[in-house]
Amino acid sequence: MSKKYLDLLAEKYGSEEEVVTEIINLEAILNLPKGTEHFVSDLHGEYQAFQHVLRNGSGKVKEKIRDIFKDELSEQDISELATLIYYPEEKLKLIKGTFTSDEELNEWYKTIIVRMLELIPYASSKYTRTKLRKALPSQFVFLIEELLYKTDRYTNKTDYYSSIMEQIITLRQSDKLIAGLAYTIQRLVVDHLHVVGDIYDRGPEPDKIMDTLIDYHSLDIQWGNHDVLWIGAYAGSKVCLANILRICARYANLDIIEDAYGINLRPLLSLAEKYYGDNPAFRPKLQGDERLTEQEQLQIAKIHQAIAMIQFKLESPIIKRRDCFNMDGRLLLDKIDYEREEIYLKGKMYPLENPCFQTIDPEDPARLLEEEQQVIDKLLFSIQHSEKLTRHMKFLMKKGNLYLKYNGNLLIHGCIPLDEDGNMETMTIEGQTYGGRDLLDLFEEKLRYSFAHPEETDDLATDMVWYLWTGEYSSLFGKREMTTFERYFISDKATHKEEKNPYYYLRENEEVCRKMLEDFDLDPDQGHIINGHTPVKEIEGENPVKAGGKMVVIDGGFSKAYQSTTGIAGYTLLFNSFGMQLVAHQKFSSREEVLKDGIDVLSVRRLVDKEMERKLVRETNIGTEIQSQIDTLRYLLEERYMK
Repeated sequence: MSKKYLDLLAEKYGSEEEVVTEIINLEAILNLPKGTEHFVSDLHGEYQAFQHVLRNGSGKVKEKIRDIFKDELSEQDISELATLIYYPEEKLKLIKGTFTSDEELNEWYKTIIVRMLELIPYASSKYTRTKLRKALPSQFVFLIEELLYKTDRYTNKTDYYSSIMEQIITLRQSDKLIAGLAYTIQRLVVDHLHVVGDIYDRGPEPDKIMDTLIDYHSLDIQWGNHDVLWIGAYAGSKVCLANILRICARYANLDIIEDAYGINLRPLLSLAEKYYGDNPAFRPKLQGDERLTEQEQLQIAKIHQAIAMIQFKLESPIIKRRDCFNMDGRLLLDKIDYEREEIYLKGKMYPLENPCFQTIDPEDPARLLEEEQQVIDKLLFSIQHSEKLTRHMKFLMKKGNLYLKYNGNLLIHGCIPLDEDGNMETMTIEGQTYGGRDLLDLFEEKLRYSFAHPEETDDLATDMVWYLWTGEYSSLFGKREMTTFERYFISDKATHKEEKNPYYYLRENEEVCRKMLEDFDLDPDQGHIINGHTPVKEIEGENPVKAGGKMVVIDGGFSKAYQSTTGIAGYTLLFNSFGMQLVAHQKFSSREEVLKDGIDVLSVRRLVDKEMERKLVRETNIGTEIQSQIDTLRYLLEERYMK
């Protein structure tokens, strides 16, 4: 250990006593039970449903209330208190309107504050007092600590405690205190949040999810395929940008681009109005009770066609300059007979329906019109100069990875590409062959390079970000090819099929999962693979817990677009010191329904894995870091204070 480093440590811990105190503190922390981890996946812009799951800790809040008050409160009262903790400001307004006098309201305030003060020690029982203090509302820390740790054995402070409570009410601070206590309880029931991919796509408010995550106390993100598409667009990939705009048009979500991120779509609309008319294949897909006027649908259909054709054109030069991608079969614009409106695909000729090839030169199909080039250039400039998007993408990069090893488990959004025998698929790039963990590490290295060099738009790194979206051996795509073109223009649904990587049926096999855990240097006896990306069709009897519990798939359909096929509205996973529990959620209707009726969206809990012995902090990633700090402090103690 360098002398300079020891000098810095000695400045922080200026005496032997300070070093010893810190060692004792850290050693004690290692023996606390591990905190609760909360896993969510495939949020797809569904901010309201995500907010509810985050606030209720997938049922942990109500569970804590029931543990404390099961003999004191009715089930209705428990639900009322839970809802107050989920949505304190809104629920307070409703409750206060039910009282006919200030005296009744004030008595209710005292009762609720006392109950919340009883909950906090229980919810924080695994934490140090220092950690609890950080979770308390800053303006009330002194008052809350006095009430939390009150002792009145000799009845000397009875009036003191009563005065604190009376003054809180008299000075009209009760609402603020209750809200602060509610958010403290929310924070305490979940120690760390894992977002296992796909914050973006389909749902209307991914930007609000990002703002929530930025403010969250402790989390990590495993990038999903849609997240990487947004990162790629910001990093300079025009084809990733075209994909984002096409998907937003397809699901009538262009407000995300214009209103949330301030991107001007007027140039794209002008191009679309000039060249395109109505086209049923490009009408937006509306969800549930979503309604658009005929004019709005027509306008989106034109934009949809314009950006789709730009996307298809932009794909061609990447495929041609990257032999290692092995995607020549996707040079579809070159396979079209434009005069007869047919395409030659995999040895067969197919008629093209609903064509929109007005901007294509049959002699050079991939050439962008000058107007198209100007539009995509302007859009890229706007994307890279959006302050809000810049903040969100930088946060995604700071907190994100393609995969994560955490507390003995492997967290990954998509897949680990396998062949039919369960061996790692390989890909040769620049003369070197990669597979398994090495391939994923290379993908992440290239993505980070592309993000750090947005001025380079045609380099290998930026092309590989697009490959992550659509390539055969991408850990985020996991299929042999993406048949977007076929779905638009060919009626034969056999051409629409996207063959999945063998990973998606081999993950049912425990030995295969154990082998994958070993490839990532994890203990196959203790570890699990936590997976998102593919909605679990519980309505058809599919089990999200696979391979003898070694594989847990937590994409159950947060996105409304998937709920008709999954039969539920998402899974979440809880992992505390006692083991793992999977939680299935019913469809989230609205915050108003929860506030009015106290209806929660939890349905079924199932045990994934139960710890034989309660897991302690020393057995976690954080425990490893703390042990390293202890070792360093012991070295400092011996070198500076005990010689």
